[in-house]
Order: sequence, then C-alpha cells, then structure tokens
Amino acid sequence: MGDSSSRDRKVRGRKIRADRSKKKRRKAKKQAKKQRASNGTDGESANGTDPSTLTSPEEIAPDPFVETDAVTEVRDKITGWLEADQPVHLIGPTGCGKTALALSAAAERGRPVVWLNGDEAVGTAELVGTHSGGERYEERDQFVSGVSKTTEVVRERWVDNPLSVAVREGATLVYNEFSRSDPAAHNVLLSVLEEGVLERPGKHGEDRTIDVHPEFRLLVTSNDVEYAGVHEQQDALLDRFVGVHVGYYDAETEREIVAAHTDVPEETIERVVDAIRTLRDELDVVVGTRAAITAAEGLSVFAEDADEFDDELLADVFTDVLAPKLAGEDDEIDELRETIEDAL
Repeated sequence: MGDSSSRDRKVRGRKIRADRSKKKRRKAKKQAKKQRASNGTDGESANGTDPSTLTSPEEIAPDPFVETDAVTEVRDKITGWLEADQPVHLIGPTGCGKTALALSAAAERGRPVVWLNGDEAVGTAELVGTHSGGERYEERDQFVSGVSKTTEVVRERWVDNPLSVAVREGATLVYNEFSRSDPAAHNVLLSVLEEGVLERPGKHGEDRTIDVHPEFRLLVTSNDVEYAGVHEQQDALLDRFVGVHVGYYDAETEREIVAAHTDVPEETIERVVDAIRTLRDELDVVVGTRAAITAAEGLSVFAEDADEFDDELLADVFTDVLAPKLAGEDDEIDELRETIEDAL
C-alpha cells in the first residue's frame, strides 16, 4: 500500500455459492472442448486444417456476456457491417469490453472463428504461414542391372497460420490488439481485402495464393492511438475498414457486467461502479470496467462483511487495482491514493 498508516486487512473465507459453481462448471466444460480439439479428437476440418486453429461459434462466445440495450446496439452495428462484407475495426480504451464484443459478434455469425493476438513479434509469416522443418525420404534408382543409386530428398513442410486458415475456410478472423503489431506485417491484408486473393510469401507453385472464401470476415480491435505500444497503421489499409468506437457503458450496464463476473452484494456493486465512474473523471490513468470487476473481487476478500466496508478500505483496494498503471514510485502511489480518497 502507498499509505503506511492503512489498517491491516483481514482476509475472510469466501462462501461457495451455487451460481459461482455453475460458472466454474461451464468454464471447465468449454476448456475440455478446446483441449479435445487441440488433441485432434474432434476431427479435422476441410483441407486438413488443424482443428485447434478453428473454433466453433458456440465455444468462442464469451460467457458470461451481458446484453443490455447499450451492448446490443453496439454489437448489432458490428454484425451489420460484417453482414455487408466490410472489415470492422473496434477502437476504444482498455478495459471497456472490446474483446468480449468482438467475440460475441463473431459468434453471432454462426461461422467458425480464428483468433489472433497482435504484438511486436507478429510478422507476415505469423499471419500467413511458414515452412516448418522438412520431410526426408530416399529415392532408389536401379534401372541399370547391378547398379543402385540412392538419392536423399528433403521436402519442406508448410504450416498455415491464422490468416490463411480463415480466408480458406470462410471463418471470422478476430485479430485482437491489431495495432500492437508492426504495420509492415499487414501489407498482406491489402490484396485480401481489395482483390480477394491471399499471397503466401515463401510458398511456391500453384499453392502460392489462396482465393478468399466469400464468407471470410475480418474483425480487429485496437486501443486508442495514444496508448503505449500502439502503432499507426498504413492509411491504405485503414481506408478499407469501417471503424466502430467502443466507449464505457452507462452505469446500469457496468453494474450488470460487474454482477455477472463477481459474487458480491448488489449494494457493493453499486458503490464500486459509482466510485469507478467518479475516478474515471478525476484520474489521469485509464479506469475501465475491468478495474471495477477487480475491485469488487478484492472487496469480497478483504471486507469482513461484503456489504459493509468504509471508504478507507475502498481507497486501499482501488489504489492496489490502479497502481500498476504508474511507474511504481512511492510518491506517485501516495499521490494516487490521496486523489482516490478525495474523489471518494
């Protein structure tokens, strides 16, 4: 804690509630399905695609997912543009629910989904595919009696990566944190979106290109450009997207989202969400809905009674939740806590 005078916190045991148990069972069931797919026990898709690359819409749909009017309105806009065969770029602050929206919209299409996380290490090969090792075999020539000639042949083995799989299978490619990848890696998307053809550098012969399946769709998410680690993408590519901005939801929606992810009393959720919305206006750091979920989970542990706690504990919890956004210097943490105390 930044404030050395903060009281010692007591950790109370959590009560095992029926709804939490159900959530855990649902999560375990989904994980088991994914594991079976990765082991190949659920069969392969057409063209021999590794089934662990393609995910069914039922498995990819976020659970829990809150559907208030505000959420449904944004998702319908996304699915509408996808239906119009337009690639969609979801843009918004961290912790506002972009990823859940993207997965829900992709699941609504009823087509397989391919997932990709962007970062500095993603290049063209990570998108399209690459050679992975080789297969060795021998050819024996015995056309001349008594003379045997053996030739060792090495054939390179090509492995398709997410973009190749998605365009061939007609899947929805959900490219999360799209703007964290090097813009040069995305040049390959231009021919996909403009000409309907994917070129696979390094692949030779007739298989060098793939005709884009008519059901292929592209849905990418990005933080706002002022975030650290975010690259500005080339205009030629961005001109082919439609942009849907995702902001923070209204108070009612945020309360329902926190309630869906935690097991705390309604009064606690209301107090946490009210505090988050106040801090969002008062602090220079990003305070997303995810921070409200984390704070509510913290209160369920540190408060002796989940629906009775004072502002001191609330300030303690919010300081812990938001401190990672700072450099970590003691004076910065102290200043953060003072600002939180004043706001509360």
